[in-house]
Amino acid sequence: MRESVQAEVMMSFLVSEELAFRIPVELRYETVDPYAVRLTFHLPGDAPVTWVFGRELLVEGVLDAAGDGDVRVCPVGQAATKEVHITLQVGSEQALFRAGKAPLLAFLDRTDRLVPLGSERAHADFDSHLDDALSRILAEEQSAG
Repeated sequence: MRESVQAEVMMSFLVSEELAFRIPVELRYETVDPYAVRLTFHLPGDAPVTWVFGRELLVEGVLDAAGDGDVRVCPVGQAATKEVHITLQVGSEQALFRAGKAPLLAFLDRTDRLVPLGSERAHADFDSHLDDALSRILAEEQSAG
């Protein structure tokens, strides 16, 4: 059965030290992909952009610096209790977002009630995901050839 948790969080998109603006970000978690969270950023004037990364990375990053690749998450501020920075990188381009810690923790708590951390494997349907991926690849090859 496909169940999900959704939340909308306002984040600050930090363009520079002098310029930041608030944007709505949709957080989504689905039992069909129990290891991942999806963040959809609604930037003004652009199509929404969705990033998918490990739920565990977000859990760890809310508490302490986590991630060393394209996605990094770390608490910031006095005693690192109020805000979290999320850094997304593609090549040399980087985007930095600041979010309140409380709404992220509330979202993660709801995901944990749906699929407790550590029990994701019982919910994962790897065969179905593999079949879907192979079908898409074959369809793309047929339409290209």
